[in-house]
Amino acid sequence: MQSKVEICGVNTSKLRVLKAAETDELLKRAKAGDLAAREELISGNLRLVLSVIQKFTGRGENVDDLFQVGCVGLIKAIDNFDISLGVRFSTYGVPMIIGEIRRYLRDNSSIRVSRSMRDTAYKVLQAKEHLTSETQREPTLDEIAKYLGVPREDVVLALDAISDPISLYDPVYTDGGDAICIMDQVRDTKNTDENWTEHIALSEALGKLGERERTILGMRFFDGRTQMEVANEIGISQAQVSRLEKNAINQIRKWL
Repeated sequence: MQSKVEICGVNTSKLRVLKAAETDELLKRAKAGDLAAREELISGNLRLVLSVIQKFTGRGENVDDLFQVGCVGLIKAIDNFDISLGVRFSTYGVPMIIGEIRRYLRDNSSIRVSRSMRDTAYKVLQAKEHLTSETQREPTLDEIAKYLGVPREDVVLALDAISDPISLYDPVYTDGGDAICIMDQVRDTKNTDENWTEHIALSEALGKLGERERTILGMRFFDGRTQMEVANEIGISQAQVSRLEKNAINQIRKWL
């Protein structure tokens, strides 16, 4: 039994999940101007929003706020989805929801610096100005630290704390063609939006399998059991395990 978890006053344990055929039919009706179908599409895809916001939890952001922003992305996805493309709605909807949440985090982020750190930073700037005037050159971090009587690490941290943040999309090099951005230098090639979208789609596909098929796949591919070991534990033949495993994999491929 699922526990009751409320987000924005919505009991998430009772959220409806639409089947692919239902989604397609509602999309056609919504595109034709049926507002009731549009509302049903929104409520039937709220679990998709919940799946996406899990990526952004743990950052100190209010879950209700993330959920509401994700719903905005969902609504935009529904309104802009092209039913003639022949693709699953979630394939288009997930990146739209992710983009909306990322825009929200970008536009509403605030870097909080403690008062003591700010005070140290201002002292560092004053010391830097004084030493520059005195020596007619840029002072080193060690010289600033010695002048203030503080560890060098404190000087570095203080200067970093008051530095303006830069965008990952800021160009760092260009030779007249496409610019190379900071993101190109630090990007994560493993945890990409594409891999994450595939992970969500795979989770949805696994959820459509029967309990026995999910158990067999879990024992085979997550626990590393052989088909014979699975057969002995479940109480069926090895041939049945092989057949059920093959059928489950084919179903997942079909849904993906």
